[in-house]
Amino acid sequence: MVGTSLDAAEVERRLSRLSAVDERVAAVYPGAGAARQPVHTCYVPAGDVRADTLREWARQASAVFAEHVADAAALAEIVGLDPAIATAVHPRVAAKLADAPVEDLRIDFEDGYGRSGDDVEDADAERTAGVVADWAAAGTLPLGVGLRVKSFDGPESRTRSVRTLDAFLTALLRRGPLPDGFVVTFPKVVDVAQVEVFVEVLGLLEQRLGLPDGALRFEIQVETTQSIVDSDGRFALPRFLRAGAGRVSGLHFGTYDYTAACGLTAAHQHLAHPACDFARHAMQVAAAGTGVFLSDGSTNVLPVGDQVRHGLRTHWELVRRSLSNGYYQGWDLHPGQLITRYAAVFAAFRETAPAEARRLSDYVSASGGAVLDEPATARALAASFVRALDNGGIDAAEVQELTGTTEQKIRELGRL
Repeated sequence: MVGTSLDAAEVERRLSRLSAVDERVAAVYPGAGAARQPVHTCYVPAGDVRADTLREWARQASAVFAEHVADAAALAEIVGLDPAIATAVHPRVAAKLADAPVEDLRIDFEDGYGRSGDDVEDADAERTAGVVADWAAAGTLPLGVGLRVKSFDGPESRTRSVRTLDAFLTALLRRGPLPDGFVVTFPKVVDVAQVEVFVEVLGLLEQRLGLPDGALRFEIQVETTQSIVDSDGRFALPRFLRAGAGRVSGLHFGTYDYTAACGLTAAHQHLAHPACDFARHAMQVAAAGTGVFLSDGSTNVLPVGDQVRHGLRTHWELVRRSLSNGYYQGWDLHPGQLITRYAAVFAAFRETAPAEARRLSDYVSASGGAVLDEPATARALAASFVRALDNGGIDAAEVQELTGTTEQKIRELGRL
């Protein structure tokens, strides 16, 4: 028997103090959940939302695709993609645009909507709730849907914010249950007290509307400097997440408000600016292990008029940059951006899939290989394939062919 010097009871007495740490870590950092993350969020001003909005986005995206990205060669030329990858990606993008290209939609009552007067906003809240109810009844809801309310920045704005949310939910729930994937976007947060009060408002709405506790979830827009470092010099986002009391589903970056708050001039307000990288990394650190989704922001360089190709290429480059930095979701402001959203997502996966498949296969078979992967890396490799399976970038037969592993096993590995 091996000789030791420490008294076992004394050691255990000290180690037992860490049980509280284990419990706290398990509660705060539960890891990724089972919910699928959309690859994007489309923002549409509330006044523009109609029964045919989803179809219209699909129609416009397909029209731009047919005119400017008619074949794989055109795709390869516009975005600088390897022709072989473009050949694999092009038909998948076409299929996605023809099927259900909008994965996540926010009805915007904030910056994209403006100040329309109380009567108009009341009417739009009730009307757009009816649109969502009709989509739910028809089975055409996107993976995620919700609304962006006004910020809590000032008495008038926050009163209007709550009224719009109340009117929308009241009208929606008269028509049926709360849709799966419903989420509220809470913008321009500058203080943890705003999150605390918003959570209380959501609780009141649940009580009045007969919803279960915690049914109403929200995402915080990170678009103020105070949402990164608060007025006392503290890292703000972990405090925001705690104040969210389990309701926070995502942190969404706001490109233009954030860069403006940093004092950048208009020429330098773009997603690739180092100031945005700092904010995004802070978001990553705060959300890691919590199960909270991260979403990158938008570009206002749109594929329209004589700038279609330039707009597509700009969007492509920014989406690829986001993906390389671990941001698998972003904002899209124009139907044409759906083309490069899916092209970038599919291409990024397909470029790395062969090497990742070999590493994953080696890990599963425990046969060794040129790279010795840790379990956390194997989980990340599997998660890449799960995302591609979910968004249409690959199918189960291709997964089996590439990895020698079934889709079920891949999904199990991605959750470990």
